[in-house]
Amino acid sequence: MPLVLNEEQRLLKDTAKEFLNSSAPVSALRKLRDEKNETGYDSALWKQMVELGWASMVLPEEYDGLDFGYMGLGAVIEETGRTLTASPLFSTVVLGASAIVLGGTNEQKQTLLPAVASGEKTLALAVDENSHHRPANTALKANADGNDFVLTGTKVTVVDGHTADQIIVAARTAGEAGSTDGISLFIVDGSAPGLTRTRRWMADSRATAELVFSDVKVHKTQLLGELNKGWDILDPTLDRGRICLAAEMLGGLQECFERTVDYLKEREQFGVKIGSFQALKHRAAHMFTEIELAKSVVLDAFTAIDDERADLPQMASFAKATVNDLYYLVSNEAVQMHGGIGVTDELEIGFFLKRARMAIQLLGDSGFHRDRYASLSGY
Repeated sequence: MPLVLNEEQRLLKDTAKEFLNSSAPVSALRKLRDEKNETGYDSALWKQMVELGWASMVLPEEYDGLDFGYMGLGAVIEETGRTLTASPLFSTVVLGASAIVLGGTNEQKQTLLPAVASGEKTLALAVDENSHHRPANTALKANADGNDFVLTGTKVTVVDGHTADQIIVAARTAGEAGSTDGISLFIVDGSAPGLTRTRRWMADSRATAELVFSDVKVHKTQLLGELNKGWDILDPTLDRGRICLAAEMLGGLQECFERTVDYLKEREQFGVKIGSFQALKHRAAHMFTEIELAKSVVLDAFTAIDDERADLPQMASFAKATVNDLYYLVSNEAVQMHGGIGVTDELEIGFFLKRARMAIQLLGDSGFHRDRYASLSGY
């Protein structure tokens, strides 16, 4: 498949760009931050996204989805990165719904997926238990108790976990932390007795939560996939999340780069535009070439999802590591090239710098993904 968007996908991307620029500019994130919005996103904006069909884009048609593919969804998510849009699109559709599609029973799909498509329910995926993304280190216990499982433990950095109606929780039902065997997934109601959800304020003003499970009972029918075989669902779900997050980051770093180039063309020093300085030209040219390469990597990763390619895990890690490093570079350069105003809160460049730092860690930093890529490739 060519590494370009088709006509429908380009139209979708253009529509998303127009909508987000008018309805969810970076100033909207600033407003959420300044108001200390507990939800972390604008519910009215999310409703509009649902009406545009974004919540149903990758869902199967038999569950009220559009079955449009991840390449199309990626085009939309890339545009959300340009405006730093806060919404449950990533947590609900990319992470939560993907897990249901990949491993849910027909009853689970019938119950949850149409509700996601209509915007009636939001989902979250709870995996990590400390500041480092190591899903195999799942230690939260799920002990069998008759027809129930009892969950005990803590999850951190759960994207939109404080507001989600249903939470997919990775728990250990066998084996020891560090093993991919013995992990099971459970669908837990957000208001379940014994579950404490605390909203955490992140540096990038986005919403994550700490979830504490104190003997939370879950009926065996809420098991997602096979007992002890949750990794078979969790790993490909995370890969979809890593690629979609890479697309969001790609959009953010492109916006950051373009704003910086515009500034270089406007700012004068010593009576000339600073964009005429050879050193700055070289730095901008280096970023431009790296961005073009990253575009191809991310597009190929989305193709790997839609074509169900065997190298999807490698492409997910390749894309995330590539964009991690590039967003770090571009956001740093943007602040430096803007000079003193680059570190002020008044300038929106700082929002991209903060988002870069948080997104780099989410679902695995570059070190994690380089090691994973090497292991998967037999190096």
